[in-house]
Amino acid sequence: MRIENRLAAVVLAGGYSSRAPDFKPLLSLGQSTVIENTIEVFKRADIADISVVVGHRAEELLPILVNKKVRPIFNEFFTNGMYSSVTAGVQSLDAKVQGFFLLPADMPLVKSHTVKLLSRAYQKVKADIIYPVFQGERGHPPLIARRLFPSILAWHEPGGLRSLLAQYENNAYEVEVVDEGIILDLDTAEDYHNLFTCFSHKEIPTDKECDAIFAKLGVAERIIRHSQMVSRVASKLAQSLNQAGLKLDVALVTAAGLLHDVAKGKPNHAWLGAKVLRKLGYFKAARIVASHTDFLFDKTSVIDETAVVYLADKLVKGEQVISISARFMPSFAKYAGDDEVLPFIKQRFKCAQSIAAAAERISGMRLNDILGKMIER
Repeated sequence: MRIENRLAAVVLAGGYSSRAPDFKPLLSLGQSTVIENTIEVFKRADIADISVVVGHRAEELLPILVNKKVRPIFNEFFTNGMYSSVTAGVQSLDAKVQGFFLLPADMPLVKSHTVKLLSRAYQKVKADIIYPVFQGERGHPPLIARRLFPSILAWHEPGGLRSLLAQYENNAYEVEVVDEGIILDLDTAEDYHNLFTCFSHKEIPTDKECDAIFAKLGVAERIIRHSQMVSRVASKLAQSLNQAGLKLDVALVTAAGLLHDVAKGKPNHAWLGAKVLRKLGYFKAARIVASHTDFLFDKTSVIDETAVVYLADKLVKGEQVISISARFMPSFAKYAGDDEVLPFIKQRFKCAQSIAAAAERISGMRLNDILGKMIER
């Protein structure tokens, strides 16, 4: 049996949600509820043994849990606080379970990829606790080994689980993840608004996640600065086109522009960069990054987010915004006699011109006017 199949998940949904606008597990999120999205975090990570500890308003949660095919665990002592739900969850685990993930129900933005990374780490290290870490901050879900189960059940000291786990700090292991969701929970109305916004853009990396990707891959500072300018240009173009009636996703354009050269310097960097982003779960951004070097666009094409990022990239040389002609002139001169490379350069040049013409037609403005002071005269 694979080790992943001996790992379980315990989701805590038994509290009062006293600070939230309503009962947190049942708040709407996307096409379903917070609790359903939290359960899906583990289902997508191939964790089959999932328990949800209920207490307050348990009767409303039970039909959902049955429908999701997860095991409800009723904590009759839920009024005693969260630690009572932790112990109820641990007591319910099968004897074959070697470790479990612990996740509050109000953290549905954790990526399944993070759970998979923690599972893989469990196979390689003999740690008591494995923590996901985002930009130096530990988050949820920790993966807790079976040898701690007796200690969890016997613990009655102040501070709850945090205090208990601190006793085992010498045998804790951290996994750096590109996942801001491990530190985003839902306690207030403002948290819920932010959570809802993040959920609607869950395939788009946040600014902090982009920074984490750059750090993880060791992207050079000059490439980051170039990418920041491409992102600014792409965002400006998208906003202008939206004002003219299009419905482009500005957040997607901004993030994809920032990450388009994340694998720069490696062979086929567009394909490789897209592969990295797909692995992290950023599928929308990956599709754009994959096409930022070669893209087909003609008079019958419709401007979308990919076209905007493609054009923005062709308007930036280093950190400077220049014209398309100025951007391609050095390449035309360098490969003037190269019958193998020159056709590709011509195709890219023509594509950029076609997108630019369409953007000017739709917006009713010249690129120079759209970009204003950003462009080199």
